[in-house]
Amino acid sequence: MRQIDVLLREYGESHTNKTNILIHAIAVPTIYFVTIGLLWSIPVPDFIDYFGATWAHVLIIPTLYYYFKLSGPIGAAMTLLSIVVFLGIKVLVVLNISVWQFCLALFVVMWILQFIGHHIEGKKPSFFKDLQFLLVGPAWWWVHWLKRMNISY
Repeated sequence: MRQIDVLLREYGESHTNKTNILIHAIAVPTIYFVTIGLLWSIPVPDFIDYFGATWAHVLIIPTLYYYFKLSGPIGAAMTLLSIVVFLGIKVLVVLNISVWQFCLALFVVMWILQFIGHHIEGKKPSFFKDLQFLLVGPAWWWVHWLKRMNISY
């Protein structure tokens, strides 16, 4: 069995309640967005800033590598989501909205929702067992969409 199948199966064990699944369908991609937004907001040394890059740009590379190692289609989907996230951050900047304040507030709200979902589910979040599941969540979210489009992951 492929590693991605094992991880998704284990992640799915604590995500079977419809309310919890709905909460995660909203919160997981939002948390991905705000996490990148928070990383984007951290000041960088001059040698990184020289290239117009942020910590979000630096850390997205190994993150996407991880997703591509799990599955090509998931890696491609996460690349698409990452591009949309960076465009969303640009929109916040253009609208003169503080990226770090907006993202921090939404981060807190989304994590509270996630824990409410797990309380309803009656199971602990998967990342309590293995931090790797913090990255599996967005892949799990994408697999639902890929299956709907009849794309194997």
